[in-house]
Amino acid sequence: MKINRFTPFPVLHTERLTLRQLRNTDWPDLLLLRSDPSVNKYIDRAKQNNGEEMVVFIERINSNISAGHSVYWVICPEQNFDLIGTICLWNFSDNEKTAELGYELFPAHQKKGFMKEAVAAVLTFGFNTCLLTRIEAYTHKENMSSKELLKHFNFRLVEGKTDSDNLNNEIYELKR
Repeated sequence: MKINRFTPFPVLHTERLTLRQLRNTDWPDLLLLRSDPSVNKYIDRAKQNNGEEMVVFIERINSNISAGHSVYWVICPEQNFDLIGTICLWNFSDNEKTAELGYELFPAHQKKGFMKEAVAAVLTFGFNTCLLTRIEAYTHKENMSSKELLKHFNFRLVEGKTDSDNLNNEIYELKR
């Protein structure tokens, strides 16, 4: 039987942030984030239109966490628990040595170093707790901010590897 490394939920702390579990009450902020045109400029996903869709999404995310298939954090300022973004490890390989990193942040909180703090905490968790040997990140080839963030952490472009779901994506990896 598989041991779930995400129970209890791994709350992470940085100097200015708390990374906590998604709650049903987060749906209004999550709906705003996932429907923000600036946030979604480079993401190929269906737009969520209402609270019901968000609650179903939250239930699916938390079910995947309970099953040990992914871990998805809400990024919050340390002084309050308001959602300013999300970050996750998901799409684990069958041998559980590789996972994909995903992240998004409200535009008002970009360019302040918050995502660097969140990514650093999640990379540490992924390599030290999950014992991953490789973390991948898929980003649109024109998303310079995301590419700069990945390069800051020494992610390297995987030459020749393509994302069959979105041919405009480039795939980066960080090996342990």
